[in-house]
Amino acid sequence: MTTARITAALAAALVISGAVAIGPAATPARAYGPASCVPGNPTQPTGELFATTNTDTITDPNDPRLSDPLSLFELEVDATAATELALPVGSQLVDGVFWSSDSGTTTYERSRQFQLACTDYKNLCWVADDLRVRHNQESVLTFEYLPGDDTRANGFTVTVPGVDRTRFHDALVADPVVRDRLGGGSVTQDGALILVADRADLNLVRDFVTSLGAAWDPASVVYGAREFVHGTGTSALACSL
Repeated sequence: MTTARITAALAAALVISGAVAIGPAATPARAYGPASCVPGNPTQPTGELFATTNTDTITDPNDPRLSDPLSLFELEVDATAATELALPVGSQLVDGVFWSSDSGTTTYERSRQFQLACTDYKNLCWVADDLRVRHNQESVLTFEYLPGDDTRANGFTVTVPGVDRTRFHDALVADPVVRDRLGGGSVTQDGALILVADRADLNLVRDFVTSLGAAWDPASVVYGAREFVHGTGTSALACSL
């Protein structure tokens, strides 16, 4: 698995640097790749996305489907990122709880948080929509890291230790305002809750976190551009760049 991930990352790096070409004919490159890398550190993440292959509604936290390590999906996302001129630099398995306003249901699901370097909202959108269409997802959440004073920094992410998925699920279901505003969240394997929210909802999220009995740490808040990528079936419609 380690070798496969290194191979995928190297392939992505070659694509970004222009050392290899994909396909029989050159396509005019979008202004991504090296222009979006962190100066002096091309492997530093510039964005992330949360994705899964699950399309079922799972209500039992002990459902065996929640034990899937999503190993092949991890490699698939790395390869997809490479074709969209993004560099995959990390991934972690998370347990998600998500609310669908379309179906009116809340589901547990196993998913992964992916970190990408040398990417901006354009790359993130294209990678997310490729995965959304391929796996018939309602939406895929992306987050581009930005300075807090950037005009595009419409959202934030915060990591809160000490919250398990069942406690988060029950609190989310019980609070329709938070449920509708957040849409869900993810819990890491070591029991840290990850929330990605609209910047205008920072106080709402802080109050929700403290209602769970967890500590709110302002230093753990990271600002950026939050987007739920969805569409009608084609990247051209979902990512009108």
